[in-house]
Amino acid sequence: MRKTALIVLAFIISISSSCQQAKNNSLSKQELSEQVSATIPTVEFADKLKNGSGVMIIDVRTPEEFAQGHLKNAINIDFNSENFTSEISKLDKSKTTLIYCLSGGRSGKALTQMKSDGFKEVYNMQGGILKWKSESRELVLVNTTKANGGMSIADMEKLTQSKEYVLFDFNAEWCAPCKKMMPILEGITEQRKDKMTLVKVDADINSALLESKKIDGIPYLELYHQGKLVWQHKGFIDEANILSETGL
Repeated sequence: MRKTALIVLAFIISISSSCQQAKNNSLSKQELSEQVSATIPTVEFADKLKNGSGVMIIDVRTPEEFAQGHLKNAINIDFNSENFTSEISKLDKSKTTLIYCLSGGRSGKALTQMKSDGFKEVYNMQGGILKWKSESRELVLVNTTKANGGMSIADMEKLTQSKEYVLFDFNAEWCAPCKKMMPILEGITEQRKDKMTLVKVDADINSALLESKKIDGIPYLELYHQGKLVWQHKGFIDEANILSETGL
């Protein structure tokens, strides 16, 4: 009888423990569900900006990029700086936070980090400032001289006459796909150097040019043949596909 009672008691303890564990797991899932993080289109991002003081806006680009044009009331915290983590830890994690960069790469990584750090509600702008500017949305300029500098469309047109084929590569130093693709482009142009040239266009320095051409993402390529645009591509592309699509 005593042995039976002990078995029953052990069973009850086991059930209670399982129920408590299930309750704890349920609470954990509930807490996680209360945390919101997402990458959203510019139109939704713009709607959230209308909440004014109810949102916190973080520009995770470099100070130089920030000076060329940023969203009103944005705080600049460079994602690639060594004090990024310490700086975001000082922010109010309970507020709705809107983050962006040039094309969405760095802010996407920042989104993941801020979610792990316990920010309640974080939204990343899909396509970044390139997409925002291509839709002619408003920016605040700090350094207008730099923002209006760099290459112009007229400069591009002159360069297209330099050789039979001219390949423009719009890139940035911080852009991983751009760096991966650079040796491919250099190799293709080296093999055809008698009739082809490669023009590297830094997206940060030539932001006005990208805006005028409504380029909303990098890497971005344009190939000109005898002064006429014959091919364009946004995003990473390997050598085989470049040669196949362009017929080079």
